Amino acid sequence: MIISKMQLAIAKKDMGNMLKNKNLLLPLTIVPIMFSVFMPTVFVLIMLLSPLDRVDMEGMEKLFAQLPGNSQDLRELGLNMFLNYILPVFFIIIPVMAASVMAAGSFVGEKEKSTLETLFYSPLSLRQIFEAKIMASVSLSVMVTYASFILMILTVELEVFLITGKGWLPGVNWPIILILLAPAISLIAVALIVKGSAKAQTMEEAQQKSVFLVLPLALLMVGQFTGLFLLKWWLLLILGVLLAVIAGIVTKMIYGDLDYEKVLK
Repeated sequence: MIISKMQLAIAKKDMGNMLKNKNLLLPLTIVPIMFSVFMPTVFVLIMLLSPLDRVDMEGMEKLFAQLPGNSQDLRELGLNMFLNYILPVFFIIIPVMAASVMAAGSFVGEKEKSTLETLFYSPLSLRQIFEAKIMASVSLSVMVTYASFILMILTVELEVFLITGKGWLPGVNWPIILILLAPAISLIAVALIVKGSAKAQTMEEAQQKSVFLVLPLALLMVGQFTGLFLLKWWLLLILGVLLAVIAGIVTKMIYGDLDYEKVLK
């Protein structure tokens, strides 16, 4: 896909409008901070400072046995489980949340400002307009995810070092999520939400529909917390490849169903 200068201009305009909208910028800031600073801090402090022993963590020993490595330190195992297996699931939710905030207002925002018809008079086709808006939302979503990861790394590394005198090394799950899963799931979320926002009449209507995209991820998170299963690196890799394929299929289906009249209704 070749991106034209006019498409880049639309994408930059959408991102600029997003960053100027305080009502949309607030959830885009608060939720990532909760996932990347507050929750990791709480768990690190609980695992490293609370007077836990084997009796307290007896029910988790079977779960710890699934973790790689031979460490017998339950605190170290618990910290590894949270930081490398549970916390990464939150970084699958962050791109969906960021994408939904941006994409839900993509076409609805144009409708509310009465600029959608003007946009359609541009030399760009409807598909090219959709591509520009999807590009803007996915780019912002991935940027928020990467910024959240950097913030999380700095926070956790500092806390672990101050308490134990050691550093923390992120597991192989993290690059798979950041390089493959986050962009793929962002593209799926954005494509579906932009399609829905084109038919929605208000921002609230478009955002309400996007909430259902988080439900499967919430179930995945429950599975991680309860120990029903652990998303090991090879499972994440398979999931990432499948989502990338699905993202390509979904975007092609949406592009094939574009219609000016449906969007303007």
